[in-house]
Amino acid sequence: MTWFLDLRADSAGGNPAGYVTIRQNANDCFNVNDLLKEVRGRDVLFGTHGFNVNREEGIADLSAWANLLELGDNTLFIGVLWPGDSRWAPVVDYPFEGDEAITSGRLLAPFLDKHFTEAVSLSFASHSLGARMILEAIRQMSRSVRVRRLIMMAGAIDDNCLIEEYSDAAKKVDEISVLASHEDVVLKLAFPIGNLLAGIISRGHPYWQGALGQDGPDSPYPENIRSGWQKIPDGWEYGHGDYLGGTLPAMPPPVSVPKEGSPSPSRSLYPAWSAGFVSTRFQRA
Repeated sequence: MTWFLDLRADSAGGNPAGYVTIRQNANDCFNVNDLLKEVRGRDVLFGTHGFNVNREEGIADLSAWANLLELGDNTLFIGVLWPGDSRWAPVVDYPFEGDEAITSGRLLAPFLDKHFTEAVSLSFASHSLGARMILEAIRQMSRSVRVRRLIMMAGAIDDNCLIEEYSDAAKKVDEISVLASHEDVVLKLAFPIGNLLAGIISRGHPYWQGALGQDGPDSPYPENIRSGWQKIPDGWEYGHGDYLGGTLPAMPPPVSVPKEGSPSPSRSLYPAWSAGFVSTRFQRA
């Protein structure tokens, strides 16, 4: 069973909680000590979903994706559930969900500072707007906690976040990886600068602001970002919903991003491919 840190006040809707709940499913809650028995002396990888995902969907997607990860015997995967789903209209209110991501990150940080001191290291893998939640948590965490890896997939956050808004958080991570797709239609619609300006402002215009998960990080790259960033081949037509969930078989490491024009796996295997990519980046010495 997959462990979860639940930052939600409700099963659906955009209400952050005032405390962290420990779960393995949508109905049962556990004492934090039950989880910490599994944490002591291990490397921990936290994975989180993006916006427009309720509690049950988050548990289902992250549990399925956890089965595809190949992290090693001394690693524990923990899912993080946060209220990024719509309060009133799915997807339409995406630009306003950043506040919930920030509030959730500020709830997660002190919980990790208090309870995860006996972990060997902490790492994070995020999808979509979960990138903002995780970056906010890392910003707020104590520097005494080692953040070993940060892997951001389809980041629904500005492409300059690592050198401007969250440059302080980026500096606290040993190594950062960014996985992006130019064919992510959701991010194409959400950026640049909101849906109304999409198609009017082009890249290179002074008002342009692209999405991390579509255009990759803006330069100059932080020194700890691995290989600049990794763009999935356009021919794969890798979409915003192709990263999480999935079913076996897994794709054991090493899994790397191939050159443009390389044949793609079956779309049903895309979540296994992204899990293999994260496993490869996590295991790197």
